[in-house]
Amino acid sequence: MSDREEIENNAIDGEDEMGSLNHSMVQTNLAALLKLKCDKKLAVMTELSLDISQHDISKYELEASTELKPDVCAYLKRPIIPEGKNDLIKVSQMPDLVIEILSPRQSIDYLVRKTKAYFELGVKTGWLVNPDQKIITVYSQPSPHLRYKTFALDTIPEVIDEILGIRFLMREIFEEE
Repeated sequence: MSDREEIENNAIDGEDEMGSLNHSMVQTNLAALLKLKCDKKLAVMTELSLDISQHDISKYELEASTELKPDVCAYLKRPIIPEGKNDLIKVSQMPDLVIEILSPRQSIDYLVRKTKAYFELGVKTGWLVNPDQKIITVYSQPSPHLRYKTFALDTIPEVIDEILGIRFLMREIFEEE
């Protein structure tokens, strides 16, 4: 088979533009929890284009040279739109938190590489969410290796991000109602 075992048995090694019901539900739940239930006043965004044109992240093999787009991101200090502009198409200020949500056809390896690239760009913490298995892995700045802690709905009742001081009940993230 090869080609990295047919990219983990037909998973996409890159962005999956298709999404899914579970992906969308988890993305919405996370954005709402971060905005409404977080003790910190976070600026929360979904699908925000991050300008990486001034950085070389080619070693992560992401096929991205000008932008990365996390499913959810959050800032302790919201990016400012420069005077004279109405909006920003791409934001050069990196978020404090990025969240990537695995879609049914995506490769986990791709999202881990993408998370490593975010850290090189200055992100403080990153979450990798697997809606199918109801697992969240929280990554923190590597030194020298990527550090992480994994939380699973059936064994650990809450996800904890020690870097930003965020705690949520796992069931709130994965609830379907």
